[in-house]
Amino acid sequence: MPTGTIVLILVAFFVIFMVAKGVRIVQQSEAMVIERFGKYRTTLVAGFNVIIPVFDKPREIIFRFTRDLPDGNKFVQFVKKERIDLRETVYDFPRQNVITKDNVMTEINALLYFQVMYPVKAMYEIENLPLAIEKLTQTTLRNVIGELDLDECLTSRDTINMKLRQILDEASHKWGVKVNRVELQDINPPRDIREAMEKQMRAERDRRAQIIDAEGSKRAAVLHAEGIQQAQITTAEGQKQGQILEAEGDAQSRIRRAQGEAEAIRLVTEAIKGANADPANYLIAMKYLETLEAMTSGKDNKVVYIPFEATGVLSSLGGIKDMLGATKALK
Repeated sequence: MPTGTIVLILVAFFVIFMVAKGVRIVQQSEAMVIERFGKYRTTLVAGFNVIIPVFDKPREIIFRFTRDLPDGNKFVQFVKKERIDLRETVYDFPRQNVITKDNVMTEINALLYFQVMYPVKAMYEIENLPLAIEKLTQTTLRNVIGELDLDECLTSRDTINMKLRQILDEASHKWGVKVNRVELQDINPPRDIREAMEKQMRAERDRRAQIIDAEGSKRAAVLHAEGIQQAQITTAEGQKQGQILEAEGDAQSRIRRAQGEAEAIRLVTEAIKGANADPANYLIAMKYLETLEAMTSGKDNKVVYIPFEATGVLSSLGGIKDMLGATKALK
């Protein structure tokens, strides 16, 4: 093979190698930090990018993950990456023991949602970003839980999450990271504490049930007494209204009778007017006769004693006869 052909082939391979090393395609939501001779040069964003091979080189990120094994040992894993993921990342922290304000050992595990906002800071401001965030979250969680009692820890998860997020966000801002949310998954007190809490909850529920039962009985008794009182008031009001109506009816009846008698007297007076007779004698005699009839009516035999004063009334019967005759004459 001629020497010129070999040179052309070598040049072609060199060009292909340089193009392959110089062209960088970055995916969406990713970034790449480029260094030139070990010094920061630029940050490649999503899309087609060109660098100078040999001179420019991507900076590798080393992540170290540590996990506790069941046998008590620790598992350490190193991951090297050239690209920084800009999407929101969820990190599940292992269970850890924390001590509350009332000296209760509690197991807590949490979830952390964070996002890399500035790739350059995440690259140069911290050596191992996930490990740093994990340790910071653990220490912050111990501090926050240490200020609260066990009951407050169980009932104030939102408050704990808010405090953790604020503290972590302020501390990780210099790393180019934004902590979006922190969530406590489980809070597991010791078994004896859980049993005591269950007994306390059962006693509290029994107490509430007794209070509710007593309140119900009290309310029922009050409503029953109020019903009896209302019934008595209604009955008294009905009797009062009935007596009022009866009295009004009796008064109306008496008024009507009085009006009838007045009309009768008026008619008698007009009838005997001009007959030279006294209407008073006529009325007294008629009332006497009605009374005498009432005294002598009945099945039993009666003896009637007429008082001496009644003779004057009897003597007026002749006058009544004269008045009747005068009335007929007027007709």
